[in-house]
Amino acid sequence: MRRRLLFSTLAVAVTAVVLFGLPLAFVLHQLQVTVAEDQVQRDATTVARTLQNRLRSGIDFNVSDAADAARSLPDRYVSITTQGGSPVFQTGQMPRRGNAVLGRAATSNFRVTVEADKSIEDADGKLALVVSLAGLALAVAVALAMIQARRLTRPLQELAGAADRLGSGDASPLGNRYGIAELDRVAEGLDGSAQRIAELLAAEREFAADASHQLRTPLTALSMRLEEMLAAADQPEVVREEGVAALLQAERLTEVVGQLLGRTRRPAGQPRARVSVDDVVAQQVVEWDPAFRRKNRKLEVTGEKNLTAYVTPGTLSQLIATLLDNALVHGSGTVGIRTSLTPKSVVIEVRDSGRGVPPDLVPRIFERNVSGKPGGTGLGLALARSIAAAEGGQVVLVRPRPAVFAVFLPRTRPEDSGEPPVVSGPA
Repeated sequence: MRRRLLFSTLAVAVTAVVLFGLPLAFVLHQLQVTVAEDQVQRDATTVARTLQNRLRSGIDFNVSDAADAARSLPDRYVSITTQGGSPVFQTGQMPRRGNAVLGRAATSNFRVTVEADKSIEDADGKLALVVSLAGLALAVAVALAMIQARRLTRPLQELAGAADRLGSGDASPLGNRYGIAELDRVAEGLDGSAQRIAELLAAEREFAADASHQLRTPLTALSMRLEEMLAAADQPEVVREEGVAALLQAERLTEVVGQLLGRTRRPAGQPRARVSVDDVVAQQVVEWDPAFRRKNRKLEVTGEKNLTAYVTPGTLSQLIATLLDNALVHGSGTVGIRTSLTPKSVVIEVRDSGRGVPPDLVPRIFERNVSGKPGGTGLGLALARSIAAAEGGQVVLVRPRPAVFAVFLPRTRPEDSGEPPVVSGPA
């Protein structure tokens, strides 16, 4: 491409020089021919008038007078004759035929012929100057063409490389601007596409991480229920209860999958309603009690009763399960679930007796990929906060040591004038 740009620029420069230089050279040549002819004509007229003036002054004419008059033209061929045709004087070397500039002058007594070589037409070197200027213009054109070709081809090569990287999945932005409006617009377009692709890739990675984390909790609970069923195989009533609990976990798992695939916290067909907090807490205690008993830990529920929260069915179960899982993994001792009421919110606190959140993690505990334990995903609390925010609620760290996390959920729907129905348990 650089070669094509160079050749095209040179073609334009040569065309311009030819179209401008040839007419200029022709005009200069004609001007020089005219000047040379006028000069030779003036020389002949000067010699003829000089001789005529001497004769009119009463000075007898002789050959020496003619020689004196022609001496002022040493580089010319001068021929002096009388009007009768008799030659009087000749001096200088006659130019070759066809290579002479001729000038003639006549008076009443003399006829003077002056001839000069045509080399006087280019005596001042104007044509050579034109040729030199044309060569200089071509040299400058070559230099500018090389600079311009380099200036254009380097950005185009970088843009092509960025497009190739973008096509192969590398979404790193180009970040360069070249001071050429058209190329800068292309670079901005590529950077915008790279940013959008990077956001899509980040969203996909985030979705995969969220899915793996959110599915882990109901799958763990389901696994525990199946283990309880196997352990109580000879007790039909226990097996039935555990089967119902496992079915509820499967329904929760289906709901979580629907939320993740839809990237929304309000699945289609499940509007918000007033959910019984007591029922959700009790159900979560039943689900998580086996896991805590295996580690010789227990769950305790205290606080106000008969509370209801305005939330999407199933979301509250997911929030409490996330906090209980966090307490199981990162905490120790007895885990307490305490419910309370504020003028605008229903509060559910989850506390344990462990060492709590390290001071350096307190400001960042709800950030993604921040975990207080090596090997932790650092996703649970971040997801819990985003889920609660989607429902108009909030998850906060009430106390770092020992750790106390609280879920604040709205008691009413502000846009509704009436009271929505109460749902007795999680979906």
